[in-house]
Amino acid sequence: MTQLRGAAVSAEDFGLDGPRGPVFAGVGFSAGAGSLIAVTGPSGSGRTCLLLALTGRMKATRGHARVAGHPLPKRLAPVRRISALGPVPGVNDLDPALTVTEQLRERVLLQRRFDSPLRALLRPRKERAAASRARLEAALETAGLDLDALPQGGRTAVRELDRLEELRLSVALALLGEPRLLAVDDVDLKLSEREREAAWAMLRAVAEQGTTVLAVCSEPPAEGAVVVRTEQQPAGGGRKARKDDADGADGTGEARGADGADDEEKEGADDALAEASRA
Repeated sequence: MTQLRGAAVSAEDFGLDGPRGPVFAGVGFSAGAGSLIAVTGPSGSGRTCLLLALTGRMKATRGHARVAGHPLPKRLAPVRRISALGPVPGVNDLDPALTVTEQLRERVLLQRRFDSPLRALLRPRKERAAASRARLEAALETAGLDLDALPQGGRTAVRELDRLEELRLSVALALLGEPRLLAVDDVDLKLSEREREAAWAMLRAVAEQGTTVLAVCSEPPAEGAVVVRTEQQPAGGGRKARKDDADGADGTGEARGADGADDEEKEGADDALAEASRA
């Protein structure tokens, strides 16, 4: 896989207002290219919406951010082009009826047809096929997905995968586009402690190869990540988030959102997520 330099990501007083009030607000942090960024906070605090806003799939309404030098929310399209989504429930779910091989083949064909530069389509067919195969093998290796280890190999249905295998497949599919920024939602959802460690090890491997990783989680890794915290928003807004000093030698930083809790704000986040799905 071609090694692309990751995207530096920063935000200042970044926020999004939903139909019922603020979804997230006052987010501020800075992460260099090739960083692992862990977005954490209580359910309903706008974590997924922040992920979508930082990948250009949702338009923020407060403050600003920069991804690989592209300002948000002004330049959504360039950010979408250099970023890719791993699993985001309700936005890009895997097809449970397909086998793993079918899911991979479908993405490879779409990638070759719509995301390749025009000059690549003029190359001999065998050469294009070899390039696609090499890209696929590299993505599977980075994601740690061994098809031979699955119950029925590549013919295993997506619905039969366990949670960690499904996560690896989604990451491999996203890496086929060689993004500069990879976004993954609910990294540690329904994973055991050992599986969580394996998931974070996989994402660190992606970051070490140069791709910036933005991951939503309930608990951030102990070290090696820039930690961004979101908080449930009060209806009238909240205090400005602050960025804590880096912790220890690993350079981990934190950014905190506004305080408060209101069930209506969770509904606002759900509405915003539904709007992104329709888009």
